[in-house]
Amino acid sequence: MTRTVGILLFDGIEVLDLGGPFEVLSVASRLADREGEARPFEPLLIAVEDRPAVGRGGFRVLPHATLDTHPPLDVLIVPGGVVDDLSADLQVRAWLQKEARRVELLASICTGAFVLAGAGLLAALPVTTHWEDAADLARRHPDLRVIGDVSWVDTGRVVTSGGISAGIDMTLHLVERLHSRALAERTARQMEYRWTQRGVEARA
Repeated sequence: MTRTVGILLFDGIEVLDLGGPFEVLSVASRLADREGEARPFEPLLIAVEDRPAVGRGGFRVLPHATLDTHPPLDVLIVPGGVVDDLSADLQVRAWLQKEARRVELLASICTGAFVLAGAGLLAALPVTTHWEDAADLARRHPDLRVIGDVSWVDTGRVVTSGGISAGIDMTLHLVERLHSRALAERTARQMEYRWTQRGVEARA
């Protein structure tokens, strides 16, 4: 089974929040393909408009699809970065709420947790975010239990991660959860990445 993984793309995105998970998913699929298996993941970059998004530091990248043109998703990841405008975008909020009801798994990286929380998709859950933003997330959304000093928190249908490189740790965890531990380990080795497995399982 190939899972289509949508990664939300927007101006102000943190570069590694985008590139890290995309690399994990594409490498995992390439390794599975080498073994003659079906590709487990198809990552897609999805934006509001069909134009280049400008990330932190001037990084520019094109989406594969828009909110209106993407295929059905199995997993949706919301990266972090400068998310004030994204959180206030009513079209994005409505899209997230619609997709959250459809996907198998919803995830955020870094300040992407603010976007999901603002859309009402983290209500009363244990979550994490970048260490620098944890106090602000707890202040803005006092119903959340914000957990610090972990790479990710897995509550079942929703997984949140810490900042930047923690998104790679989380995505390797998703590879393990949705495919196998062996493929996650092979992916980390292929990437020459020292996988930090400091996550919290908080599934109901």
